[in-house]
Amino acid sequence: MRVITGSARGRKLFAPEGLDTRPTTDLVKEAVCSAVQFEIPCANVLDLFAGSGQLAIEALSRGAAKATLVESNRKSFRVMEQNVNTCGFGPQAQMLCTDAAAFLMRCRETFDIAFLDPPYHMGILPEILPALLPHMQKNGVIICEHEPELQLPEKIGEYYLKKRKKYGKISVTIYRGEEYSEAAE
Repeated sequence: MRVITGSARGRKLFAPEGLDTRPTTDLVKEAVCSAVQFEIPCANVLDLFAGSGQLAIEALSRGAAKATLVESNRKSFRVMEQNVNTCGFGPQAQMLCTDAAAFLMRCRETFDIAFLDPPYHMGILPEILPALLPHMQKNGVIICEHEPELQLPEKIGEYYLKKRKKYGKISVTIYRGEEYSEAAE
C-alpha cells in the first residue's frame, strides 16, 4: 500500500494486521480520487471508516486542506496515526477513535468530500448515509465503497447517485449534492 500521487507520492502505508480491515486497492483508490480530482484541492475531507487512513492521506497528498479521520478499532487507529504522521499530515488531520454514528451525532462541522468504507455485510451504509447528510456541503461528494450486492438508493436527501462502478469484489457508489454543477464533471 502506498500514496499514489501528490506531495507524499510513493510513501509506504501500513495496514492493520488481521482480517478486521480490507485496505482499498490502489486501482479503486486511484479511480475514486480521479473521480473527485478537481474537488480535492482545498477541500475539507471526512474519512468516516478510516482503517489505515489511506483515502484521507491520498486526499491530503493531492491538496485537501483538512481531513477528519474516524476509526473505532484501536489497532487500526494506531496504524492510521502512524501513517498520517509518517506522511507529515499530522497538522492537517483530526484523528478520532470513535464510532461513526457517535461522531456524526456530536459533529458540528461540514465537509466537501466524504469517504465511507464500512465493514461489509453489516448494513451500515443505509443507516449512516442519512446521518451524514447534515454534515455535507450542498455541492459535496459522498463516495461509498461497498460489497457489489448492496444496492444503494438513487437519492438520499438532496444527494443523487451519479456513478456506480464495480471493481471485482468491490463496488463504488458516488453521490453528489443537487447544487453540484454538471459542467464540473
